[in-house]
Amino acid sequence: MKNTFAKVYLPIFVSIIIFSACDQNKIYDAYVDLEENTWHIDTLPTFNLEIADNQIPYDISYNIRYADFYPYYNIYLKYFLEDSTSTIIGSELQEIILFDKKTGNPLGEGLGDIFDRQALVFSGFKFPASGKYTFKVKQFMRTDKLPGIMSFGLRVDKQASD
Repeated sequence: MKNTFAKVYLPIFVSIIIFSACDQNKIYDAYVDLEENTWHIDTLPTFNLEIADNQIPYDISYNIRYADFYPYYNIYLKYFLEDSTSTIIGSELQEIILFDKKTGNPLGEGLGDIFDRQALVFSGFKFPASGKYTFKVKQFMRTDKLPGIMSFGLRVDKQASD
């Protein structure tokens, strides 16, 4: 009986502990599905989050679900970070690479023709104060309709200490 526990149940128990520990630092993770798998120029995925502790650094990542027929190797995005008074406290144009420039292979995890790419865009970011924030993102590809982008997400983690 002990041998069966060690062979069957112990690896399952250890796996559960390892996987649950991976998300201990996650404080926010949300997606916006885009209509018709197309990111329209006037669609701004919006994320409302609350920061309890502005003294610690955060890692902020974009999660992009896209199809292999997406017509470009990259995507330009512009974010707008607003505080609780709707004052923009940060805005910047950013580039995220979705396909390897040399091989043309999609980056990220995928199954079939759908891929998920998580891209770290801020490491060690410190919010100016504790409180509510709104994070908006606009596609900046100089086209009104950007086909092949299925959903866009935002993830905020407490930065892991070394």
